Amino acid sequence: MPLRTSLMLAGALLLAGGLVSTAPALAATDAAVAVKPDIAAAVAAPTRTASNVARDKYRNPAETLSFFGVSGDQTVVEYFPSGGWYLEILAPLAAKGGGTYYGVQPGGQYRQATQKLIDSNPSLYGEVKLVELGEVPDGAADTVLTFRNVHNMVMRGNGGEIFSHFFRMLKPGGVLGVVDHRLPEDRDSAVEKTSGYLKVSTVRKLAEDAGFVLEASSEVNANPRDTADWATGVWTLPPTLRNGEVDRDKYLAVGESDRMTLRFRKPK
Repeated sequence: MPLRTSLMLAGALLLAGGLVSTAPALAATDAAVAVKPDIAAAVAAPTRTASNVARDKYRNPAETLSFFGVSGDQTVVEYFPSGGWYLEILAPLAAKGGGTYYGVQPGGQYRQATQKLIDSNPSLYGEVKLVELGEVPDGAADTVLTFRNVHNMVMRGNGGEIFSHFFRMLKPGGVLGVVDHRLPEDRDSAVEKTSGYLKVSTVRKLAEDAGFVLEASSEVNANPRDTADWATGVWTLPPTLRNGEVDRDKYLAVGESDRMTLRFRKPK
């Protein structure tokens, strides 16, 4: 599936309010990213949970992971694997390819659920390392991934600290891949504290303040039907469907949220 990407033009100048900014400009381009065979095989594996596979049409794992440059021989850190949606793909990918998978997951019910999943098939998942955020060694990771977690950081006010850890654990030249619910740039920023949606500019600031450079963005996880203005936030939409049976068919027709997909790089 082709990915619509925006690639960074290094050194471009933006003219805003009469002031010259050296922030990198992004130019839209249609660039097809080939899905790697090992990723395609991991996504197509019959061992994946059926309910997870059903969400592939919204989460586009093969295209997303390929866009981030993930491969089976890498050391990959996933921040908060929680129920294991991406772990079901990433851990077997690493086990087969000779890589290493870290899941940053604090103790509690999600950690227990993740461990239960791993224990259900040790030969498939390999030696998964479930750790606390500070336990990933400095400069160990080729790629750090976070899927739909940054909005929680913004709501809790700890995003700066966590992005600093992402930067610390990556090798020079390593990639940080971010997917999250997207709020239009012209909306009130206060909405970010309650809705689960974030502006791309908010995520960029967190990453760039930590030292990252935005390399590219993709529309692979975009959903133009999502207006991002629901009374009960992003959780109005599937898979949560917070309103229960009220307007359920309407929200199912919208589908899961409109999402940004951003690829940052730690400078060498």
